[in-house]
Amino acid sequence: MENIEHYLSDVLEIPMEAIGVCGAYYTLKHIKKGEFLLKAGEICQSTVFVEKGLLRMYSIDENGKDHIIQFAPEKWLISDRSSLYFNEKSKYYIEAVEASEILLLTPDFFSNLSMQFPGTIVNNDLLLQKHIRSLQNRINSLLSDTAQQRYLNFIRMYPNLMQRAPQWMVASYLGITPESLSRVRKDLVKKDN
Repeated sequence: MENIEHYLSDVLEIPMEAIGVCGAYYTLKHIKKGEFLLKAGEICQSTVFVEKGLLRMYSIDENGKDHIIQFAPEKWLISDRSSLYFNEKSKYYIEAVEASEILLLTPDFFSNLSMQFPGTIVNNDLLLQKHIRSLQNRINSLLSDTAQQRYLNFIRMYPNLMQRAPQWMVASYLGITPESLSRVRKDLVKKDN
């Protein structure tokens, strides 16, 4: 459980000797590739921390096409916040792209940590603001960037995902076809030569 310990101590700045207390607010779960943690129409029950593996969150449009909203590799959090915090039926699926080891954080995980360790409030708020900034940048990128710019942004955000996720999933995340992604990658190789 090295990644959650790093997250709690280095990111939220909880003292190492107190990390054990945090275990009361999450549950370890092993999931298989292709296993769902959430399906559209269900209520999201927890935030997921990825200790090992890779998850994706996506929606399916009326034509049956996947639209990947987020990937979550190691040390990332993923959940449907609207469903979790406002008790709304989810529009999303959260699925394991790889066999994964995850931690299911209770809905009150962060508020409990804030009460026990008041110093985490500032760090958690900063993480939330960074997440919002990232979502705003992603929306802007989808609306205004070229496919090549979106691909380069993807590589910066997820440096090793091209080796882990199928190309069609990466294309879905970028909002392009797999064929367009192949062209973008070939064009970038030509530029480098």
